[in-house]
Amino acid sequence: MYRCTKCKRSVEITNYREIRCPYCGNRIFLKDRAIAFVKEVKAE
Repeated sequence: MYRCTKCKRSVEITNYREIRCPYCGNRIFLKDRAIAFVKEVKAE
């Protein structure tokens, strides 16, 4: 999944030859990453 930088919607890209947001027509995307899990450790 990718996120459009202009309209901030998640977009799934299947055809990499025509990379364009279907909602706003923007061509700049960011890769959606999984949220990192934070592990808490007590300090001694």
